[in-house]
Amino acid sequence: MKDRSQAVESVLAPIAAGLLVLVTLLGLIGTAIRDPRPHHIPVGVAGPPPAVAQITDAFSSKAPGTFQFTAYTSEDQARAALDARDVDAALVLTAGAPKLIVAGAAGDAITGLTTAVFTQVFSAQGAQLAVEVTHPFASGDPHGLVLFFLVLATIVATFVVQAILLARGRAARLSTWLGVVVGWALAAGLTGVGMSAWIVGGYDFTGAAAMAGLIALAALATGSVTAGLTRLLAEPGLGLAGLVVVLLDLISSGGPAGQEFLPDAYRALSPWMPAGQLFSAFRGALYFDGSGVATPVFVLGAWLLAGLVLMLVAEAVRNRVRAAAAMPAVAR
Repeated sequence: MKDRSQAVESVLAPIAAGLLVLVTLLGLIGTAIRDPRPHHIPVGVAGPPPAVAQITDAFSSKAPGTFQFTAYTSEDQARAALDARDVDAALVLTAGAPKLIVAGAAGDAITGLTTAVFTQVFSAQGAQLAVEVTHPFASGDPHGLVLFFLVLATIVATFVVQAILLARGRAARLSTWLGVVVGWALAAGLTGVGMSAWIVGGYDFTGAAAMAGLIALAALATGSVTAGLTRLLAEPGLGLAGLVVVLLDLISSGGPAGQEFLPDAYRALSPWMPAGQLFSAFRGALYFDGSGVATPVFVLGAWLLAGLVLMLVAEAVRNRVRAAAAMPAVAR
């Protein structure tokens, strides 16, 4: 009877685990993408105050929450805000034809939607909207897809490294885990930027160096958290890391479209997760002269600190367990 029960369990356990993963994936991803709508896309508006007020009031009543407008007194101010990544597009209302300036590296979803909406609005008024694209993606990666998949590859590969380490060295010392985390981060930084540069046809040295550092920092951050949870909780810790550091992290980034198209819960989570911040940092380093990189570095640094704390806590718990196990032997 016991053998039969074990045989049934050996069949049902993997099926139950697979169903749990299936339901979790569909539940998290499905709720994120079932009805994508834009939220608070930052747009600057430059021009005479009455014209600015008219356009912002119209959108506030007809499409509330779609755009977040900031008024500027001149086109130069609006362009400076675009360069600093304070806004993703700038609408210039001058005496002549209206002009929309969009940052290509803000992403196709944002630039495409913004261009289409404003073109339609001015067309209905009988005006032709001129569109200028600045800060475009590299010609070898015109939609930024390679950059996002570099983010995805970094996060997933870092998780795989930790899973293999758990399988091969469950009782490995803390120094071994730290060595793997650091060694992998260095290898990931150099290899990731090298492969991406080869695919897109090259980056400038400054941008490539910044990318390598960002990849290494992200690998350190997510790797240390995964290592800490795994050393603390073993297989359940690895599963928890997979849920948070990989699945929720990548979903809350919004993918290449960006977090502006996610539901409220995911958009609230996104600024605190590594994937979206890494993608933003890549674009800032490559296409905006470093603007907007400080915040991602801070967030990734906070994750790294949390991971190191988890690893130290796990080591303290292990030492206490070893000491408790050794006490009866000493007493004898």
